[in-house]
This record gives sequence, structure tokens and C-alpha cells, in this order.
Amino acid sequence: MSKKLRVFYLLQVAYSAVFRAADHRARQNTGLTITQIAVLFLLNEKDGQPVSEIANRLSMGKSSLTGLIDRMCEKQLVRRSPCPVDGRVTRVYLEDTGRTAAQEASLHTRHYNAALLAPFTADEQDVIGRFLHHLATNADTIINGPSAGQSDGPDTDKGQSPS
Repeated sequence: MSKKLRVFYLLQVAYSAVFRAADHRARQNTGLTITQIAVLFLLNEKDGQPVSEIANRLSMGKSSLTGLIDRMCEKQLVRRSPCPVDGRVTRVYLEDTGRTAAQEASLHTRHYNAALLAPFTADEQDVIGRFLHHLATNADTIINGPSAGQSDGPDTDKGQSPS
């Protein structure tokens, strides 16, 4: 490629375009947002997850997720229940309507995945998968450097520059 690939910019543009289109289609097909569907998928994998775990897995703030779960409770897709072991923890459980919605949404999501990958060979799809997994796993380190997430206390600049 003769021109420098602007990965960060392209990721932002692609993310916005794909999720805007998918959210629009999901609302038409299921009446749910892509984020609501993601919550249903996580609960379908493992029901009764704490709100904090769901927020972490979706890279969302707990307050944003709380409002989302409120709306999902109103639609009777999920229910909240205090943790029997730790009353400070709220767990979220799928209702039957939520389980059905997750199954229906899964069919659409498989279609989206197939359509996204259709122009690429199996080898190219493997590279795309590795690249996306690499980003998801290493984003903090890639952007913030090898000490990302580690705190040595205040004023501990180890001679690393942001460039």
C-alpha cells in the first residue's frame, strides 16, 4: 500500500457506520438496540451476571448500563435480583421473552457477520479475527504503553514520552 494506512481513523469510521446500520436494522427487526441485544447474548451465555460484570464486558459505564437495564426490565426481557451472598451486588437474569429475543437476534447477527466477511478469503478472515482480538485484548497497552493499568504512584514518569 503506497499510502499510510490510517487505522485509528478507519476503525472509528467503520465502527460508527457498522453499528449505526446494525442498530437501525435491529430496531426494525426486533425492536431492540444492538446494546440491548449484546446484554441478552451475555446473559444467554451465563445468566445471573452482576451489573458490574456486564458493564465491564461491554466496555460501558455502570450508570449507562443501569438505564439500559431499566428499559429492558420494562420490556420484560430481564429482571434484577439482589445477590443472595452480597446484598450490594445486583444480578441480572433473562426472562423468557428475553431468551426468545436473544435467539431471534442471533439469527440476524449471524447474517451480519456473514455479510461483513463475505468479500474476504478464509485466510483474510483469520487475519481480521486475529487483528480484532489483538485490539480487544491489548488496547490499553497499544495506546498507553506497556505500563497501562499499572500505577506506581504519583509523579513516576519513567522517561517515557507520548510520541
